[in-house]
Amino acid sequence: MIYGTLVPLLKRISWSLVISLGLSVSLQAKCVGRFLNPVTDICWKCIFPLTVGGVEIIKGKPSPKGPKRPICYCQSKVVRTQVPGIPIGFWEPVRLVDVTRTPYCLVNMGGKQIADTGVVGRGDVAEDADDGTHHSFYHVHWYVYPIIYWLEVLTDFICLDNLAIDLAYLTELDPLWNDDEKSIILNPEASLFGNLAAQTACVADCVAATAKIPLDALFWCNGCQGSLYPFTGTITEHMGGVQASLLITGRFMAKLHREGLLWGTLGIRGLCEKYPMPIIKKSQYRLQMIYPIATSRDCYPFGHSEALWQADREFPYKGSDFGYLIWRKRDCCLRPI
Repeated sequence: MIYGTLVPLLKRISWSLVISLGLSVSLQAKCVGRFLNPVTDICWKCIFPLTVGGVEIIKGKPSPKGPKRPICYCQSKVVRTQVPGIPIGFWEPVRLVDVTRTPYCLVNMGGKQIADTGVVGRGDVAEDADDGTHHSFYHVHWYVYPIIYWLEVLTDFICLDNLAIDLAYLTELDPLWNDDEKSIILNPEASLFGNLAAQTACVADCVAATAKIPLDALFWCNGCQGSLYPFTGTITEHMGGVQASLLITGRFMAKLHREGLLWGTLGIRGLCEKYPMPIIKKSQYRLQMIYPIATSRDCYPFGHSEALWQADREFPYKGSDFGYLIWRKRDCCLRPI
């Protein structure tokens, strides 16, 4: 069934994305990547656990608790009344992310570069001569990717995103992404967490994320990777490409939540519709590496220690940029209309 839907899937991809890829033939000097194979690259068991009416039907990795009620009610879009349904909970792959050192390099679109900025070496790791620390800078590209809906794995499922696959955000066009000072507009609270006590608290988040799920109360932490602030592409303590790319992905998603471009989908409030979530709840997401080597058998919570799985997943040239698949926890009221 999945193979049979790949051809119509490609035909329905946004034309704007197809046209942009067509302009990239002569602009691929430093750009690398590949297309995701939805059959072999995606960790399909990451959909679980599956809960129905508050009861876990299929077990899976540790997950935030969903509503325990057996019945839910949502406003009907057809008639002006509350319609009963059954609460369900599952994990849905919804977005793709490029984390790249080369501007306008679409890693998850086969390594296509859609513009040549003339910038050479942007994002390469540099060492500070004074203290020996390493610095880096990465750009991020954000794709809408509701693959379960497009492959029709679950047909006519009201709880799935039904958007078009498209390139939705490029940080090259965001003036705040490469300016730590101007980014304070979005995260004025960042100055509160640049101290030893706040950063030491991230150790607890690292332990929790590696063992089960991250601590949402420590919203300034990205677990074992570092601090989510500031919302920029600059890494001041680069310890490796995998660590840096995970941290950049976390910062970017926290930034999207602050900008109102990502919303909440879990808990009682998420049963009937998505809701504003200006401060990211890290437990709502899982990350799966897609490029350079897909972790096709597993996905990981925000802040999970990369030391347990990063071996051989960073190497020169073709292994210095990264692609991730974003999984989102969805609590939904399954109803007829």
